[in-house]
Amino acid sequence: MSLRLARRAGSVCVLLALAGCGGAVRVEPPEPEPEAAAACRTLADRLPRTLDGAERTESVPASPYVAVWGGGEVTLRCGVPRPANMSATDQVPVVNDVAWFQDPVRPLLYTSVGRAAHVEVTISREHAPDSVLVGLAAPITAALPQTG
Repeated sequence: MSLRLARRAGSVCVLLALAGCGGAVRVEPPEPEPEAAAACRTLADRLPRTLDGAERTESVPASPYVAVWGGGEVTLRCGVPRPANMSATDQVPVVNDVAWFQDPVRPLLYTSVGRAAHVEVTISREHAPDSVLVGLAAPITAALPQTG
């Protein structure tokens, strides 16, 4: 294979990966505590196949604590630690009975709080955060009990 053809093939692979067409999306799974892990496995069984018009995509490595839609446009990680930059006095919006902390440094990152496990959701600019959070509210409320 010529160097020129190899470069062209490499460019196509990079473009496919960036477009989400190249298969599974790499997402580092969290390592939840045992109680949170059980709740996250319950949540995994309840997550929608489609979220804000995006179809579910495989993730690598495969994990019951990770879900991906739209080739990485929306990613969910269940069982993450409480957000380090969240203070006790922060006001968090509630969407359909789920409280969400929006990271001030990474505004496309939301973390559910006040439940048996924290759920971190990253939402690309192609999606409306409210629509995504509403789509996740029913499975989260059904699978993750509120904590005191």
